[in-house]
Amino acid sequence: MPAVKTSRQPSPITPRSKAANQAPPLPRHPASGTVLAFDFGEKRIGVAVGDLAVAIAHPLTTLCAEDNRARFAAIAALLEEWKPVELVVGVPSHADGSEHALGRLARRFAQRLEGRFRLTTRLVDERLTSHAAESGLRQQGVRGKKLKAAVDAAAAREILQTYFEAASAEGRPRRR
Repeated sequence: MPAVKTSRQPSPITPRSKAANQAPPLPRHPASGTVLAFDFGEKRIGVAVGDLAVAIAHPLTTLCAEDNRARFAAIAALLEEWKPVELVVGVPSHADGSEHALGRLARRFAQRLEGRFRLTTRLVDERLTSHAAESGLRQQGVRGKKLKAAVDAAAAREILQTYFEAASAEGRPRRR
């Protein structure tokens, strides 16, 4: 199971004291509330939604704006509508676990989300999520332009479901 991380990483600067050696504590997971997940791409961003209490993800939409201002305006509108308690961003990596070139951009996107919207943003290894999403859509009979339009939101759903499964495996309690 891929590891779930927050976008906050320990500083690469050599610490000056023993206390500085300790990474800051991770924010606690809320027990319930809405979570939005993002499958970041340079041209499109897939978005999925789910609730921590039931841990089921659903594809929501695909943002197609290439301009950052328009992207973040669309994200702000989604946040206003869904009022999430936290965000999840998939970080692409190769099959061997090494980071994909888009991974650095996805991490930066996660940092910008957290800084701009003041919500905890968690990172999830999104290895093979687009492939799984495309395969699932093909099994449902989706083809051609409809497939291209749906795959990013479906990949975001895969990312969010991976997050829920990893959180469950960590023993985080869920309300039922």
